[in-house]
Amino acid sequence: MNADLVNLTGKVAIVTGAGVGMGAATARLLAARGAKVVVSDINPDTAAATVAAIVADGGTAYAVRTDVADEAAVAALVAETVAVFGQLDCAVNNAAITPDNLPIHEADMAVFDKVLNVDLRGVMLCMKYEIAQILKQGTKGSIVNIGSVSSVRPQPHNAAYVAAKHGVIGLTKVGSLEYAGKGIRVNAVLPGAIDTPMLRGALETTGNTEADFAPALSLFGRFGKPEEVAEASAWLCSDAASYVTGHSLAVEGGYLTR
Repeated sequence: MNADLVNLTGKVAIVTGAGVGMGAATARLLAARGAKVVVSDINPDTAAATVAAIVADGGTAYAVRTDVADEAAVAALVAETVAVFGQLDCAVNNAAITPDNLPIHEADMAVFDKVLNVDLRGVMLCMKYEIAQILKQGTKGSIVNIGSVSSVRPQPHNAAYVAAKHGVIGLTKVGSLEYAGKGIRVNAVLPGAIDTPMLRGALETTGNTEADFAPALSLFGRFGKPEEVAEASAWLCSDAASYVTGHSLAVEGGYLTR
């Protein structure tokens, strides 16, 4: 995508789950497009590594350790963002954990609760405090929630993950209805099979390879790249998407067309 069209110069962004995978790629791209980026992750070491990569590329970033399921921690994340960079303009709520892997009648409810706490409650908490800050500033803003193709097409043995990711679309739609009049856009990105450590771990667990698995998940016959998802988030954060809200943008190689 043309960097001149997706220009984030002067904007301050939060990216959660930004230590690895799609989150790290998104943080690096937003910084490359001119944003000052707060890199949020539950792992301080991976967050610091993403910041170091951004700085090495000439960007501006700051790391904050955050458990997005903890309301006090999310409130502190937004407060620290404003203390360091003076404002908040956009956020990519990306933090999530590995899906569950049991049929409903065998579900481990502790796992169910953990997945919903991070993948759904975490998005809700981030929206709550990010939107409150943008309203306080009296400025326009953009929130991007990272869902999944599982937000619209369920998979067996993933009840918690599917429920959480369906919920992300619901939160996105409600947010768009409530805040469009205040100049705050709320959208979602729905990644498909993206080549991340989480996906590679799942392949190892199931004994599959990309050559075996990718053709069933993409019309291109390959996994997506984290940078391809990052481009969608960057566009939605930018003024180039100024007339887009309440939308779920799938980045999935055509998987949902079948």
